[in-house]
Parts: sequence; C-alpha cells; structure tokens
Amino acid sequence: MKKISLLLIAGALVLTTACKNEKKQENQTTTKEETKVTENFTAKAEATAVYWTAYKTTAKTPVKGKFNIVKFSDKKGSSVIDALDGLEFSIPVSSIFSKDESRDSKLKEFFFAAMDNTEFITGTLHYNKEAKNFIANITMNGVSHKTPLSFNVEQERRVTLKGNINVKDWDALGALESLHKACFDLHKGPDGVSKTWEEVAIEVSTFLRE
Repeated sequence: MKKISLLLIAGALVLTTACKNEKKQENQTTTKEETKVTENFTAKAEATAVYWTAYKTTAKTPVKGKFNIVKFSDKKGSSVIDALDGLEFSIPVSSIFSKDESRDSKLKEFFFAAMDNTEFITGTLHYNKEAKNFIANITMNGVSHKTPLSFNVEQERRVTLKGNINVKDWDALGALESLHKACFDLHKGPDGVSKTWEEVAIEVSTFLRE
C-alpha cells in the first residue's frame, strides 16, 4: 500500500509540474505575441499621397491635383489611430502637380510665392476622441489653423483622411486674388464670369505597413 501511495504522489507531482511548464510556455508565447502586436502599424512617407481639389467658375468646376512629396519620419503604433496620432508632416509646395505645367507654374508663382514663409506646408495630426476624427493643425503663410478630417480604414491598413479648408483661415485671400488675376480668363465659365473659390478639398491616402 505504501508503494502504491508513493507512486500516486509521484505521478501527481509529475502531472502538476508538466501543467505548470505548459502554462509557463503559453504565457511566454502570449507575451511574445502581445509584444509583436504593440507596434504592428507603421506610417511611412513613401506610402502616403496628398491630393487637393480647388474650384473655378461660378459653376464650381473642380481642378484636381496632388503634392508629389510629403515628408515625415516613420511612426509606429499598435493601431491605425496610434500610428497617425501625433504625426508631424512637411510638404514642399514645389512638388505641386496637376498634370498641367502652366497651371502648376501659376500656383507656385502667384499663389504660394505671394505668401509668407511658404516653402513648406507643415502640420501635425491629432486624434479627437470625442468627435472620432482627426484634427490637422496646418501651418501655411505663417498661420496655424486646425482642420477636422474624417477618416476611413479599408482592408485594415489603407487609410483615407478627408476634409475641406478655406484659404481665408490662413490669411491667404491676397494670394488667392493674385492667382485669380493671373488666371482671370481661364476661370471664366459659360456665363462669362471669372471666379476662383476660397474652398479647397483635401484628401490624404496612406497605407500603414507592418
């Protein structure tokens, strides 16, 4: 009987030790997986594009383009929001591109060059928990102004941010008037009225890598 009891006790100890080792291994595996997930999203400048849509004529005819260059340091996060929240960016205005060389030259010479300190458009993205959107604090013409941006996530990593700006918020109506004069005839519609709108739609598309 004593031998049987000792064997039973020994068996129980073996099983208990084995269970503890399995739990320890499971915990180690979980910890490694959690560590991997903590920085699973990375925002990269080369995977980001900034588009704009301006408007001309009284019918509000859209004129579309983009900036070929956007600069920021790689930013990692545990989620889409975490990877973008606090991101600081810089856009050289010389990289503006609308598939029309003449238009691009006018935008550089008569709009951006008419502003102060506008070699770059700079800013910071911040997530607004209450509104569940992003706020872009954009600096242009020596003025900083906050612009709300809606955001949409496709296939977990493709993110689109959209918003609208008004150039008067950056004290840039003088620059807009300079551009309007340079493009007066080009901004006429069928009614013969020339108009350059203050509003500009912006869209940011980025793919967050692992």
